[in-house]
Amino acid sequence: MKTAYRFVFVILIITTIVACKNDSKSKPDSKSQNTKVENKDKIPKVKIPAGGENDVDVSHIKTLTQETLENYLKSYEIKNPETIVEVKTRFGDFKIQLFVAERLHRVNFIRLTKLGYFDDTFFHRVDSGFVVQGGNSDKPSTQKLRAKIGDYLIPNEYNPLHKNKYGFVGMAKPTSQKVSNASSPFEFYIVVKKDGAHHLDKEFTVFGRVIEGMDVVEKISQVEADASEWPIKNIQMDVNVLR
Repeated sequence: MKTAYRFVFVILIITTIVACKNDSKSKPDSKSQNTKVENKDKIPKVKIPAGGENDVDVSHIKTLTQETLENYLKSYEIKNPETIVEVKTRFGDFKIQLFVAERLHRVNFIRLTKLGYFDDTFFHRVDSGFVVQGGNSDKPSTQKLRAKIGDYLIPNEYNPLHKNKYGFVGMAKPTSQKVSNASSPFEFYIVVKKDGAHHLDKEFTVFGRVIEGMDVVEKISQVEADASEWPIKNIQMDVNVLR
């Protein structure tokens, strides 16, 4: 009788072990799942971390200098001929046509758009009845992107056919720039003064115009700003190349 009980007990143990092994095979392996997520293709734009942390990946960005700027942009232009970009904001979307004549400014803007630089910035200056300005922020990640993209200025490309009319787009100058009319590569402005801002002509390069959604730009120009013309509530932008 004892021998029979022992035999049944052994059979039960073997059955339990086999069942446990089969059950473990039916469950997904958490390590293999994590590997699949990590191996996904990276999107071409920089992925901006929430809150403006410093851990934005800039490893794929080539750093330009004043000496390498023009040759690089002229080479970049060959495979990047686009002239239409779309700017998305919480007030709506608008489109900008970039002029071919101001080639360095256009190509630089397209490059920064494709790198995702502008997606990490705000419309940081609002002067109602004059201009709205974008391309900067107070986030550490923005400064990290700027440092990686390069410390350079874009030579002035003044064109008498493209002046500071209502709805036209120009590049700002660094506040420290007193020697020439070269442009900042990072900050652009849109004229909202109905009769234009022609006192800016020649000193600032106009390189595009809003072709759709100027009512959205007008809404941005009416937001409340502090004494430094920085909007009380940040206006994030998402800029994409259309064609």
